[in-house]
Amino acid sequence: MSPMLRRLFFWGALAALLLVGLLFTFRPQAVTVDTAQVERGTLVVTVGDEGETRIHDIYVLSAPVAGQMRRIDAHVGDPVVALETVIASIEPIDPEFLDPRSEAQAQADVRAGRSAEALAKAEVEQAEAELDFARSELERARKLIQDKTISQRELDEAERGFRTRRAALATAIAGLDVAAFQLERAKAQLLSPAQTREVQEECACVSIRAPVNGQILRILQQSAGVVVQGTPLVEIGDPGNLEIVVDLLSADAVQVESGQRVIIEGWGGEPLEGRVRLVEPFGFTKISALGIEEQRVNVIIDFVSPMETRARLAHGYQVDTRIVLAEHEDALKLPLTALFRDGKTWAVFVETDGRAALRPVTIGSRNGIEALVVDGLIEGESVVLHPSDRVLDGVRITSRRG
Repeated sequence: MSPMLRRLFFWGALAALLLVGLLFTFRPQAVTVDTAQVERGTLVVTVGDEGETRIHDIYVLSAPVAGQMRRIDAHVGDPVVALETVIASIEPIDPEFLDPRSEAQAQADVRAGRSAEALAKAEVEQAEAELDFARSELERARKLIQDKTISQRELDEAERGFRTRRAALATAIAGLDVAAFQLERAKAQLLSPAQTREVQEECACVSIRAPVNGQILRILQQSAGVVVQGTPLVEIGDPGNLEIVVDLLSADAVQVESGQRVIIEGWGGEPLEGRVRLVEPFGFTKISALGIEEQRVNVIIDFVSPMETRARLAHGYQVDTRIVLAEHEDALKLPLTALFRDGKTWAVFVETDGRAALRPVTIGSRNGIEALVVDGLIEGESVVLHPSDRVLDGVRITSRRG
């Protein structure tokens, strides 16, 4: 072989190898995707949010009168019996200390009271003496009238004088009582807080009793001290009468109705059953963690599960609630992450002979994980999850599954 042919053969073979290498390097590669099968099962459509347990009826015991409250010896969690358990006792407030001027005035009132009492005693003695004289005159007149020494008019005058003096004595005695009471009142103005504690034998207390059976939930003021009328002291409720309040977005709340089943989770135990009792007829504005204003509506949920299964739940505990809006048995369903919008319709990529096939589908109810397939798919087909922009109709794909 001539040198020219050898060079042509060498460079031709080298070019062919280079061409084959380029074709192998830049050949279309199969796109690796995640897939899932369309299958039948139960599809539960729910809406929910975090909720909080609360006792249905909470009673706040307040001070019915102003006074000195004794220390509350009860503790949070103690059981109470309606109309029997004494929660707190309030006694009269101690008098205030007198400033020098007020004390001098009170002492002067005491001296004036003593003088008034002495004057009243003298008036009583005078009235007694006059009554004795009038009684003697009446007895003398009655004897003289028998001898017809005096006239009937004179006898009547003696009787009237006797009755007048008797009434005057009663008036003087009443005046003495008034003076004595006024003296006691004046002396009471001089009593100090320490003296009232010494003379006080029994507590003239107002007892505050539990209005219902239950437990003490919170003690708002436990230490002894002066309280004004209406001061909240203790909260009482029945832990067995629990309910859940969850604030839903108003767009979700319009789908909720009384009687719907509720799944209660995230409280530290097995899932519980509940039932929607009330959707409150008014909403309120709430600022979310992102600083967005949201319209919320409170939904009240009653427990259906037995008390034994939720004995550890109490007032103010956080729970996760899922309100069941729809429940489909033996439903054809697919993962929600396989769906995407193709114009105005929903579509998926179906794995067919190693290639992705674009297929429009009709879906029904859906939750945050799965969607109900109405038309477009059959059971057992594989669909692409999270299709990227590399996945197109007819593109070769390979599944990571298996």
